Amino acid sequence: MKKLIVSIVTVFLGVVATAQSNDPVIMTIDGKEVHKSEFLQIYLKNNPDPKFDKVALDEYVELFKKFKLKVNEAEALGYDTIPRLVRELEGYERQLANPYLIDSTMNEELVKQAYDRTQTEVRASHILIKLNDKTDDTLQVYNRLLKLKERIENGEDFSIVAMGKGGSEDPSVTSNGGDLGFFTAFQMVYQFEDAAYNTEVGKVSMPFRTRFGYHILKVSDKRPARGTMKTAHIMVQVGKNDTEDKVEAAKGKINEIYDLLQKGEDFESLVRKYSDDPSSNGKGGELPEFGTGSSTRMVPEFEEAAFELKNDGDFSKPVRTDYGFHIIKRLSWEPVPEFEAMEKKLRSKVAKDARSQKTQASFVEKLKEEYGFKKKSPKTLSYFENVLDSTYFQGKFDSDQVTKNKPIFLLDKKKYTQKNFALYLEKNYRSIRRGTPIKDVIAEQYAKWENETILNYERSRLPQKYPAYKALITEYHDGILLYEVMSDKVWNKAMKDTTGLQEYFEKNKDKYWWGKRYDADIFECYTMDAAKQTYGLLQSDTAKVSNLIKTVNEESELNVRHRSGKYDVDRNRFFDGDDLELGLNEIYKKDGKFYVVRVNEVLEPAQKEFSEAKGAVTSDYQNFLEAEWLKELEGKYKVVINEDVLYNLGK
Repeated sequence: MKKLIVSIVTVFLGVVATAQSNDPVIMTIDGKEVHKSEFLQIYLKNNPDPKFDKVALDEYVELFKKFKLKVNEAEALGYDTIPRLVRELEGYERQLANPYLIDSTMNEELVKQAYDRTQTEVRASHILIKLNDKTDDTLQVYNRLLKLKERIENGEDFSIVAMGKGGSEDPSVTSNGGDLGFFTAFQMVYQFEDAAYNTEVGKVSMPFRTRFGYHILKVSDKRPARGTMKTAHIMVQVGKNDTEDKVEAAKGKINEIYDLLQKGEDFESLVRKYSDDPSSNGKGGELPEFGTGSSTRMVPEFEEAAFELKNDGDFSKPVRTDYGFHIIKRLSWEPVPEFEAMEKKLRSKVAKDARSQKTQASFVEKLKEEYGFKKKSPKTLSYFENVLDSTYFQGKFDSDQVTKNKPIFLLDKKKYTQKNFALYLEKNYRSIRRGTPIKDVIAEQYAKWENETILNYERSRLPQKYPAYKALITEYHDGILLYEVMSDKVWNKAMKDTTGLQEYFEKNKDKYWWGKRYDADIFECYTMDAAKQTYGLLQSDTAKVSNLIKTVNEESELNVRHRSGKYDVDRNRFFDGDDLELGLNEIYKKDGKFYVVRVNEVLEPAQKEFSEAKGAVTSDYQNFLEAEWLKELEGKYKVVINEDVLYNLGK
């Protein structure tokens, strides 16, 4: 729900608010002005095909009014001062500011670099040595990897070195020998991707660092990108550690399904009948697209089999993966798109990964020039060498120990002093590895402080420099408050107010009824012969269901499926009308399957008990509480709509 509320009030960064002088007031709530630009950008966001006739505008302005009334009440109640919500909004502000805090020229180069890399796929193996920033000696880890690199370059097999004593600490090494298969841009962390694309085939890289630790990698192959594939599959599930009997049973089942496909049976029908993948068997087996430019990767065996299919509609022979057996059908294939078609997605991805750190560093240098950055005497920093000692790593440094307050640098004519830096040191001691020389501690912490200070200053100026950013922050602010106040006044209140909920149910009982239901055993068969065999066995009162299933499925696991319980006639597609009788019913066909139903009890329509209707009652009670609350707000706050502005929006 929270994501939904936030998404409703999200606007695109490209929307630019008009200047205040050309931005008339469209509405006032309790005297607070709402301008045309704010209403219009939300209206356009939520109406891809907007209409500007009176009916459409009246309908939407009513929704907008209710939204603003709730936000106004949240502010009146002080929700915008709750520390937790203040922190949440600050987090959003930092995320939304990121696209404005980059070097646009360098960003263009990185976007183009990313596109160029999508033209090629790299296959690499790696060795990972994990690193704990606070305790490990990075030089020791680096030298350890250099020795492993030397062994490989002297002829030892990469996988043997990776799996051997003192080798890779990547848990997957035991199954893949360090081989990560083929990948392309954005499918690995940027530092890893960069090392792979800058290493020649057959060569081993120098050690490099990612957030996982230090790595070396060997590139075994590079090939033209294969494009993006969309597939569907039929899966028979079996784990890689399952017994041989289970594996053989699954293998037999997938081969039977494959034989049916070869005989011309419909792929989607077989998915519905037999596939064990719950995420795809309701949509014809369709899976997310994968391949170049996609964030989705399939296991190598699956991808290789899929890309061997040459035409849309082709299907593979059964393929084994760690998840079971698959028959893969090719739905569509697209080559790597032209740059123009990928540009928007590439920009978004570049902004979100480690590439953005490179553009930010360049951007800081430009900000220094824009705001007249001036660094003062080096002595202002060297002073701290006499203040800090080894207790700093234990968090025992107190900024009050700093008695001097000379400026360290100037930014836009504002002084940033030794006291400011001391506060940063006090709060951020955990970011420094224990044992680092004090002189290096000061240099490392100062670099971070200077960078953060400059970016924070620019961040504080974004609302004045970029109206679109200001509008977006307003939208997120309102969305956070709306969610919180709705939780307290409606959603959570309905669930906690057990007395009110019960009273609402008593007043509205007639709304909550069961339809006609059957307490039944349902046998779903895939052939008439299997249905007849099932029906014959059920005619014996002594027939146990487990034995029946075993008998009917003796030659094929596909013959019969059993389920039992209480089923609403109108809500279950496998019933053929509501004329089933108590006891064993005749075979009938529905949606290509044959059904044998044994009705144990016929349950006629009946009013639900509170416990049975609680979910629906809670939802209805929430709607009731919201309507009553809005009536209260409409009486509490005066709303004035400027109809001249409203009805001229489309002109």
